[in-house]
Amino acid sequence: MPDKKASAVWNGDLKSGNGTVEVESGAFESSYTFASRFEQGEGTNPEELIGAAHAGCYSMALSNELHSAGHESNSVDTKAVVTLETVDGAPTISTIKLTAVADVPGMDESEFQKIAEATKDACPVSRALKAVNIELEASLKN
Repeated sequence: MPDKKASAVWNGDLKSGNGTVEVESGAFESSYTFASRFEQGEGTNPEELIGAAHAGCYSMALSNELHSAGHESNSVDTKAVVTLETVDGAPTISTIKLTAVADVPGMDESEFQKIAEATKDACPVSRALKAVNIELEASLKN
């Protein structure tokens, strides 16, 4: 599998500085600042990008696991909420809550929950973030 690349540049000090982050493919580039990370300023932040990566990874992984178990999924829609808080005096990503809704016609709820929970622990981004508390709320679309 090929390596995936991204880069970031930061200019100046923490509070008044600014930076940009981009991915090698050119599909994404954005600015970021102290305010966009720790307050409500414009631009992105590392936590938001981790959330997007985790939601994307989980959606793909759950779809794969559902299909591997013989179920046709029409879609998996995942949202991630990344909590950044002070732990032992340092900013820390403490929790990521994934909320997933899967459109899988005719699927049994208990089997779905089993597959969804196993996928939470197995997706590559979850595995990379083992130090973070990862919560999951998964449901089937009505």
